Amino acid sequence: MRLLQSITGQCRPVLLRALGRRYLAAASTEEYAKRNYASNVSEYNTVLNSLNAQRRHFLLRDVYDDMMLDGVQPDQDTFKSLILGTMKGSSLQDAFYFADQMKNMGLAPDILEDMKKFDVKPKVQTYMCLLNACAATGHLDRVYAIVRDMTAAGLGLNKFCYAALITALRNKTPLPDDFGTKIIEFVERSKEWTSVEESSMTAENVMMDITEEELYNMPTAEYARRRGFLNRQLTVYHAALHACADLRNVEVMEALLGMLEKDGKTPDLFIVMQKMRCYLQSGDIDRGLKTFDDYMKSGNLPAVELYTMLVEGAMIGHTPKGMQIAQETLVNMTSRNFYLSPKMGSDLLLAAAGDETGGYTVANYIWDLMQARNIIPQFPAVEAYYKGLKKREIPGDDPRLLVVTRTYDDLLARRGPRRPSR
Repeated sequence: MRLLQSITGQCRPVLLRALGRRYLAAASTEEYAKRNYASNVSEYNTVLNSLNAQRRHFLLRDVYDDMMLDGVQPDQDTFKSLILGTMKGSSLQDAFYFADQMKNMGLAPDILEDMKKFDVKPKVQTYMCLLNACAATGHLDRVYAIVRDMTAAGLGLNKFCYAALITALRNKTPLPDDFGTKIIEFVERSKEWTSVEESSMTAENVMMDITEEELYNMPTAEYARRRGFLNRQLTVYHAALHACADLRNVEVMEALLGMLEKDGKTPDLFIVMQKMRCYLQSGDIDRGLKTFDDYMKSGNLPAVELYTMLVEGAMIGHTPKGMQIAQETLVNMTSRNFYLSPKMGSDLLLAAAGDETGGYTVANYIWDLMQARNIIPQFPAVEAYYKGLKKREIPGDDPRLLVVTRTYDDLLARRGPRRPSR
């Protein structure tokens, strides 16, 4: 069956990218049926669940758009798959878009108020999902209201609740004046939690292969499945130090690291990365580099992300010293048999291509590393690199320029007409 073929991956590529957009008003009913991969809400829900299982979350919005074009009415299960999938794929913008769509269709009442109305006691997980959703948008007042509802219901706050409070503070606009004080207060108070079970995972989450970090959109979500990256006892520290790095707040970051040491805890790799990122984002390359060197000398397991974070941070401002450190780090990384993924390479190439005054050595080296492994960078990176080369005095028949030009033209042709912005 065409549906089973599309969702099991036997028909490549799946869904609309293989079928094309369905503006096929002139097509016969039979031809349309052959091109279609779902015809009712049940089949669409099956496709969505399959995409979530395959972790192809980037296709969820396209499936929903096709659903609307077909005039198929989504149900509660549809939106549940869409929202959980986009959260798992760290696409909060789409998650909130689907939440708004759900509300507009009359399928999303105020969850807590509706539960109170029917005398249904919310689960801890219900509160925490709402808490983290509001925290992601910086709705601090709403976050505090949910916390009050939790305490009124006799529930304590676990580590994910305190992490959400920290995230809400970080995302609040404008940033509260007492940000640093509050962060330290929340970290201190998080050490007292005992009244909520350590894990709030349900059988459904386990079945859908969702970790708690992914479910609550923690900054550690992409590392939750990586061995040796996280000490899950330090969840609140993860959120706090990640916020400090985002905000370039070295003072609070160092205070938190002092608290961690006082607690007798050793920073895990994620915390080391946030410490390094905070220094680099603040323009302190020397201490960022020292953090990297100290970790490498400690004998702990290194990771490619540690190298790429140093490279990216060192390139901020494209100073001669920073670009030299970036170049040396990439050479060191390669000598230790660490390689750039397509995303890592594309991100670094995009950053390196912004160097308007240097010799373009780092950008050229990143391009060569990807070429050696037959990896084509993402279009924005190729475009920036191509334009950077064109600005330099390079002969038109230069082999590198010819390859980059051909790659740029090919990617540009594949993109076709751009999709309307969402």
